[in-house]
Amino acid sequence: MMQYIQELMSPQVMFVIYLFIAFIIALYVLSVVYVFIDARRRGSEYFWAWGLLALLPFVGLIAYNVLRPNTYLADREEQELDMALRERQLAQYGTCPHCGGPIEKDFVVCPVCNTQVRNVCPSCHRPLDAHWKVCPYCRTHIQ
Repeated sequence: MMQYIQELMSPQVMFVIYLFIAFIIALYVLSVVYVFIDARRRGSEYFWAWGLLALLPFVGLIAYNVLRPNTYLADREEQELDMALRERQLAQYGTCPHCGGPIEKDFVVCPVCNTQVRNVCPSCHRPLDAHWKVCPYCRTHIQ
């Protein structure tokens, strides 16, 4: 039996086996590096701990892929900026003081409860803010 094994283990077969082992080791090292870099990109405070967990073969990589944050830090920041921009755009128009319904900048009355939310210029009939003394559209003085 040993004779057959020694005959099978020719230098070419040993080279293929060593090459396969080197490939597995390279995959292991790359998986550890991947976890470390990906944890940093996803904004994890403990990216070094994820790197240490990835040192456990297979288990660390699988645990990281299951428990990691689902978005990158840059994507989360972009989403937060987008939400802030949308909230700011919505705040430009305002809300009705009576019912809280959304009011656009050219509304004179609330479309939900019919409460007057702006004055109207007696000359050009355009909506005015309550604190304006002069109509900016036709220069009519407001009393």
